[in-house]
Amino acid sequence: MSTDSPQDLFLPLWHDTLGLVRLLLVALLLAVVLVLASTPTIWPFPWLELGETAMFVVLAVAIAAWALDQTRYWLHRLPASTGAAISYLVVLICVAMLSAVTLWLLPSMIFAGTWVDGPSGWFWMMRNELIAAIIGGILLRYLYLSDQLRRNQQAELSARLQALQSRIRPHFLFNSMNLIASLIPSDPDMAEHAIEDLSSLFRATLRESTVVPLSEEIDLCQGYINIEALRLGDRLHVEWVFNHVPEQISIPLLTLQPLVENAIYHGVELRHEPSLIHITLDYTDGSLCVKLCNPRPPPESTPRSGHQMALDNIRERLRAHYGEQAKLTLSADRDTFITTLSYPIKLTQGH
Repeated sequence: MSTDSPQDLFLPLWHDTLGLVRLLLVALLLAVVLVLASTPTIWPFPWLELGETAMFVVLAVAIAAWALDQTRYWLHRLPASTGAAISYLVVLICVAMLSAVTLWLLPSMIFAGTWVDGPSGWFWMMRNELIAAIIGGILLRYLYLSDQLRRNQQAELSARLQALQSRIRPHFLFNSMNLIASLIPSDPDMAEHAIEDLSSLFRATLRESTVVPLSEEIDLCQGYINIEALRLGDRLHVEWVFNHVPEQISIPLLTLQPLVENAIYHGVELRHEPSLIHITLDYTDGSLCVKLCNPRPPPESTPRSGHQMALDNIRERLRAHYGEQAKLTLSADRDTFITTLSYPIKLTQGH
C-alpha cells in the first residue's frame, strides 16, 4: 500500500478557493453542453431549462467533490487503481442519491414535470447516471494521468537539480585542501575553522534540492568567502548591504554561493590589487533583488571558461522553483561586472 501523504493522492483538493472556482466553472460548462445537446433549437434559448440543469449539475458536482475530499485520507492508503475505482464509484453514488432525492422532493418542479413524473422519472435518473459515468470516468482518468505526468516531471527535475548542486570546481577543492594542510602546523585553529566551512559547503551539495532561509544561504556564502580569504588575503573584500529584507525570506539552496564563487574565480583571483565584491539585497513589493558587483579582470589576463555554464545552472534552478518570474541577468561597464538576480517571494511566519 502507498505510504504517501493524503496530499499526494491524484485527486486535487477541491475545498481550496481556486479549486472550487474551477470546479464550478466545469459544472456550469457541462450544464450548457447538456442543454445544447437536448434542445432542437437555440433560439429562443431555453434559459429556464439551463437554470434548472445548472442547479442540478452544480449541486451534483459539489456533493461528489465534498464526498471525495472526505474520503481522500482513506483512499490514499489504497493502491492507485483501487483508489481510482472507489473514487469513480463515489461519484456515481452521489449522483444517484441526488437524483433519487430530487425525484422524491421535487416530482413536479424539475424540468416542468416532464422528466420526473412516473416512468420518465426513472429514465431521467438513469440518464443522469450514464452521463455521470461518462464524464466522471473521463475526468478521473484525466486527473490520474496528469498526476502521473506531474510526478514524473518532479522526479526528473529533482534529479537534474541534484546534479547541478553537485558541481563544485575541482580547483577550489584542491586549493582548499592544500591550504588546510599548510595551516595545520602553523595555525591549527584556523585550519579547523576552514575544515568546518568546507564541510558545510559540501554538506549543502549533498542535500536534496530545497528552499532554505536566506540567512542560511548567506552563512554558506560567508564560509566560502572565509576559505578563499585565507588564500587571497587582502586581495579579497566582500561587502553586504541589506535594504528592507525581512527575516522570513527563503531562497533555493546554493543560489548565491555560485555567484560569489564566479565573482572570485573570474574576477578577483585574476587581479593582483585589492578587489571589492559588493552584494546588495533589496526587498520591494513581494520581490527580492540581489545585485552582485565584482571588478573585471585586467585586459591582459586570459578569460576563464565555465562562467556561462554556472549561470545557466542557476537559471535552471530558479526556473524550477519560480518559473519565468525569476530573472538572472548580466551587465558590465568599463570596470565592473554586474549580476542581477530577482525572484518573487511569499513571506512565511518564521523559518
